[in-house]
Amino acid sequence: MMAMEVFGRHTELRALSDVIDQAEERGGAIVVRGEAGIGKSTLLDAVADHARRAGHHVLRATGTEAEARMPFAGLHQLLSPLLDDAEKLPALQRRVLSSAFGAEDAPSPEPFLIALAALNLLTETSARRPLAILVDDVQWLDRPSHEALAFLARRIGSDPIVIVAGIRDGHTGPLVAARLPELLLGGLDDQTSLEILKVTAADLSAADRMSILRQANGNPLALVELPAGWRLARNPVVESLPTYVPLSARLEKAFGGRIMELPSPTRDALLIASVADENAVSEILAAASVLSGHAVTVDVLDAAAAAGLIRFDEVNLFFRHPLVRSGVLQTESVRRRLDANAALAEVLVDQPYRRTWHRAQAIVGPDDEVADELEAHHVVSIRRGSVAAAISALERSAQLTSDSGTRGRRLLLAAEHAFGLGRADMVDQLLALAGANALSELDRARMELFGEIFHDGVPGDATRVFELCDTAQRSAQAGDKDLALNLLLGAALRCWWADTGPVARAQVVAVAERLEDVEDDPRYVATLGLAETVLRSVRVTELLSRVAVDSVTDPAAMRLLGMAAMAIGSPVASLEFLDRAEAKLREQGRLGLLSHVLNMGQVSRVELGDWERAEAAAAEGGRLAHETGQLIWNSGTLAYRAVTAALRGDNATAQQLADEAEETARARGLNCVLSVVQRARGTGWLAAGEYVRAYEGLRRMFDTQDPCHHSTASFHGVMDFAEAAVRADRVHEARSVIAELEELTSRTASTTLRVQLSYARAVLAPDDQAEALFVAALSQGLTDWPWPQARLQLAYGCWLRRHRRVAESRVPLRSALMRFDLIGAQSWAGQARAELRAAGERTSVEEPSALNLLSTQELQIARLAAEGLSNREIGRRLYLSPRTIGSHLYRIFPKLAITSRVQLADRLEAV
Repeated sequence: MMAMEVFGRHTELRALSDVIDQAEERGGAIVVRGEAGIGKSTLLDAVADHARRAGHHVLRATGTEAEARMPFAGLHQLLSPLLDDAEKLPALQRRVLSSAFGAEDAPSPEPFLIALAALNLLTETSARRPLAILVDDVQWLDRPSHEALAFLARRIGSDPIVIVAGIRDGHTGPLVAARLPELLLGGLDDQTSLEILKVTAADLSAADRMSILRQANGNPLALVELPAGWRLARNPVVESLPTYVPLSARLEKAFGGRIMELPSPTRDALLIASVADENAVSEILAAASVLSGHAVTVDVLDAAAAAGLIRFDEVNLFFRHPLVRSGVLQTESVRRRLDANAALAEVLVDQPYRRTWHRAQAIVGPDDEVADELEAHHVVSIRRGSVAAAISALERSAQLTSDSGTRGRRLLLAAEHAFGLGRADMVDQLLALAGANALSELDRARMELFGEIFHDGVPGDATRVFELCDTAQRSAQAGDKDLALNLLLGAALRCWWADTGPVARAQVVAVAERLEDVEDDPRYVATLGLAETVLRSVRVTELLSRVAVDSVTDPAAMRLLGMAAMAIGSPVASLEFLDRAEAKLREQGRLGLLSHVLNMGQVSRVELGDWERAEAAAAEGGRLAHETGQLIWNSGTLAYRAVTAALRGDNATAQQLADEAEETARARGLNCVLSVVQRARGTGWLAAGEYVRAYEGLRRMFDTQDPCHHSTASFHGVMDFAEAAVRADRVHEARSVIAELEELTSRTASTTLRVQLSYARAVLAPDDQAEALFVAALSQGLTDWPWPQARLQLAYGCWLRRHRRVAESRVPLRSALMRFDLIGAQSWAGQARAELRAAGERTSVEEPSALNLLSTQELQIARLAAEGLSNREIGRRLYLSPRTIGSHLYRIFPKLAITSRVQLADRLEAV
């Protein structure tokens, strides 16, 4: 590369050099963004030189269109120099990388496990000397490698690792979605551009150079390449260049002009390289020999390299810029492109999947034999973790299929995999294409299902629920019970997230209960629990009681059983399933479902009183829901974070989080989330002493005509509603609401409602009935419910003291104080202390606990370390590097006044 190619980039180079120089103090990632040819690659070359001079270990990878369909090709390119060190990784992580890179023919692990193994390999390497990772043309990386790069970029902050990634403007993807710092490369100024043109266009007139200057618009690659195109434009054989075209088109035309001047064997080799899905020189030359009809040797590549189009060695060939590939493909005819793919297919006799792919690209019109092969082989991509490659294979298979029904089925299968990618645009497009075909009745039902589940069971009107039920019934009649259960689960989720009305809920249950031999299926149990949370709660409780928890090995099934228990108001039973599901999902790296489990676990733990774990689950679950694009689950997490803040007495934070959660919930009609939001608001106002406002806000949860009403989410607000009624002097009104809820107790098995009502009865009762109700409530067995238990003890102690039974009041008040301190309910603990002082008992000054001293993530890490997990094991659980865990523990120890991890368990137990 010429030194002049870094002209005008001194500020940008200094900024990137500073990032490299700070690697030992803190790692990080930065994205270099700009249009095609703007100088990203050149800048990365300069950064690589600087990093080497600074003593860093430099790793490089470049995305290429040819490898965009090859799963983990980019990650393999990046990690190749380190693979010998992979032997130091745990056995599972070694197998994960071997499988991803095709060294082992095994089912592909989850992409997040592959990324985690890569993170640990890089972390091990960086322990010896800092790492500089430079990835160019990220927009052409295969999707799994792109996702892995984004995963790494978010988790290297505590390691001496720097990632500098170059990406073209107009392209999105996981790295862009990670919202990393960006360095935007604009065009060079005129002075710098003219200095470059003095070298690249010295033989052209000043007027010509000014014309090139205007068209290049500061693009360095154009300043290098356009002079050659300008010269070719003066050749009568070549069509004259127009006076102005957009820069990208101008560059591609310039590249095309240069390619046409190359010798025929060189063009053949370039064309093969342009359509190839790998970079192997031997493969390219073999296929070029078939295309040309005579032997093509490596020396034909010299002309292309001399023209600045490619670089190659004994093993691989790379284009200098993706636009070169585009230029080749645009220059060559359709017939030549077809022949090039056919030539590649001919030499790939020992690689069936790749051979089939290129055969498919060499065909015009239907070819059912190749279409069948392509569909059969798409599972290779799935096994290696490249869903995008599988979708491409299925799309091409559909294009080659003559039968309309089969074509539609293949497009539906592609849509199903696109759903796994979270690509709404792709799903909608594929479903539309599939729908234009003569689908069978079952395939039509599948299409409806995909359209439903892609939006997480997004609520709608009852009409949609009836449609899903009708489709499920037809599916069952046609013998596809599996599809029927999936459809009904989608309908039930609509009923859960929004109030679709009693008739719609009853229809879901009616269709489900007509299915035969499904009682042991978790989808059936969840459907009943979500659709009829009250009327079928007894039945769901019975079905859940039959399940031997240890016998369930599928975490997705555990998730559904935990969801059913949570929906009907059985938080203790819910956590039995959800905790097991969480462990398995972490092990498998299935982060999409893990976010669901963490969200539901948060709900149950808030109600029971395990707030520290609830907040840890919320922090991680919310992050994962955001990263995986699950807005509904993220809004639920935010809503319950607002509740926890309100219960802790932090009204300002509660209202802020409630606002954030409400934005999505109101836009999508999520009555379930709106109910939780309203509870957070009301409880926050209660903590702030705005009692009338709190009462009126919480009252909305029980108004069946209010959007904040939800059939069972409202149960969780009963205690606070009763408390607000007493403080606002609205007891009489509140009793009528509680009486309506009392009528439900004979029809529901909700433990949550039973416990919450026991509190409301006592605090709202006349004096001559209150004591008996307090005693009964505290006698119902609340060992697993420390939060309601402490609330009852505080209320009972206050009642006793007000009735001049001061000595008796101290016992429940002491118990309440102890539980509030354990839970971390500081504002409630303050009330208990005040009551005890009023009862004549001196209380110790409250000391800050670990819950206050540590952040949510720090507390989560501290607890795992206290359980004896190593930094590496904690990192695997939380998808962080061991070095990041070590950095957190370094900050945790002084906060807890300890010096080693062996003291953690005792310290945490003490507080």
